[in-house]
Amino acid sequence: MPLAPATPANTVQTQSGRRRRVGKIAILAVIVGVAALCAFALLLSRKWPFAQAPVLQNLQEASDSQVQFRTFRETFFPSPGCILEGLVFHHEPGEAKPLITIRKLTIQGSYVGFLSQRVSRIVAEGMLVSIPPFDTHSKFHITPSKITIAEIVANGSAVEFGSSDPGKKPLRFDIHEALLRDVGWKGPLTYHVNVHNPKPPGEVTAEGKFGLWNRTAAGETPISGDYKFEQADLSVYGGIAGKLSSTGKFAGKLAHIDLSGTTDTPDFEVKSSGHAVRLTTQFSAYVDATRGDTFLKQVDANFWKTHLVAQGSIASTPGGKGKTALIDLRARNARIQDVLLLFVKATRAPMSGSVTLQARAEIPPGPEGFLKKVKLHGSFGITRGMFSEPSTQRDVDKLSAGARGEKEKDEDKDAKTKDAKDAENKDKDKDKEKDLFDPETVLTDLNGQLTLLGGVARFSDLSFGVPGATARLHGTYDLIDHKIDLRGQMQVDTKISNTSSGTKAFLLKVMEPFFKKKRKGEIVPIRIAGTYEHPTFGLDLDDKNAQKVPPPASAPSKANLPSPKPK
Repeated sequence: MPLAPATPANTVQTQSGRRRRVGKIAILAVIVGVAALCAFALLLSRKWPFAQAPVLQNLQEASDSQVQFRTFRETFFPSPGCILEGLVFHHEPGEAKPLITIRKLTIQGSYVGFLSQRVSRIVAEGMLVSIPPFDTHSKFHITPSKITIAEIVANGSAVEFGSSDPGKKPLRFDIHEALLRDVGWKGPLTYHVNVHNPKPPGEVTAEGKFGLWNRTAAGETPISGDYKFEQADLSVYGGIAGKLSSTGKFAGKLAHIDLSGTTDTPDFEVKSSGHAVRLTTQFSAYVDATRGDTFLKQVDANFWKTHLVAQGSIASTPGGKGKTALIDLRARNARIQDVLLLFVKATRAPMSGSVTLQARAEIPPGPEGFLKKVKLHGSFGITRGMFSEPSTQRDVDKLSAGARGEKEKDEDKDAKTKDAKDAENKDKDKDKEKDLFDPETVLTDLNGQLTLLGGVARFSDLSFGVPGATARLHGTYDLIDHKIDLRGQMQVDTKISNTSSGTKAFLLKVMEPFFKKKRKGEIVPIRIAGTYEHPTFGLDLDDKNAQKVPPPASAPSKANLPSPKPK
């Protein structure tokens, strides 16, 4: 058997040298790795961000408060961080409530993020933020942090705004969902919140961007986003009702946030009338979030076939408590029947026609109902007005016919019988009833000034015309019980004795000599009474209050409706 060839000595030596070099490299790598771990451990021991001292320092600087806690625990696996329980933030000594309380705060980081000063996630459970009243002039001095927080979650939190009135409960916003991303001083954060709005109660969802926070002028801090407001219950204001929904967008700075959007209230109603109507609006406004004030640039409102335009503000007044709404209203060629149906209980408005109006409304804060506390001053004009009730319209027709010297129509002799039939069949024959009204006997140019206070509308310089006569009246209308009391004088275009019949006609004939010098027709006192649903209209010769009203001009003047000044 042949022998194997011998291995050369130099080959054995080469392999042995390679193994020694590999071993040296491995040992060196281990030494370097251990040294790196030791250095990293030393770095962590000196600058570990999740230790109690640095965590408290960061919380205090971020909130400008002294922070206390019940328990503190560090975590290392699977990720570094810490957990704090029973947190209390005190912004100022002796404050009525702590600025912030948190039941449990979980801070989660990462070993990679540690080097870039980035915290992965913070979760706040059971957080309550109590904002002191704005008039306390409490200031915050926040120290910018080098740490960026990737995500903050604060579901189930609440924010309360204190009131300067010690007997008033704070305004509370319950936060169902709150998610903030990229929170730090390198750029704006993004947010998504779902909040229960307290007044009017409803659900608000908003998302957008906020910041950076301006430390020297908080009002200059930018904000933007989109919102959705759902099922806002308007009955909280008293006197009105309905569920409002709104969508829109906003952008600007905290001291001036431009806002635009739409609202839809399918069941809006003034409670005293009980008539639900779909009310829609398009609006543009701006908000001063540092004061909680809203300024309406323009609101276009639509209900039934009527269009109204509004401008104004909902803001604090000097020395006042709460917010006062100051709204300028105007309408051109709106329908008076649409406006009246908002306030009367009848199934049909007592009057129809085209209305132009200009008014300023003031709604102060307070517990009183809407109709009791709203204040309004304005002017209006109604063209081709017509009463819906046949009996009321016939009263106007007879007055007009008498003013023109015409005899009373035969069909008016059995008016009571006809009224009963009309009342019985009015739901079936609404269109036929309209045909009973002679177009030539409708009210023309019904104009006037009105002031609304305490639920009572006071009319001054109320003028109108019917063919053959013009009139001017003063008086009141009660929005609560709907009672009318309007008195004044009417100038007729023929002899006074032709405006009535029977005993009253005889008395008027006796008075004719006293009016012979009146070149433009006799002047007689008239009165409108009853209720808005069932008014009565006629002459009242013995009414001394009516005779105190200045006589009408030969033709009623147009209502002077100045254009509102832009805000």
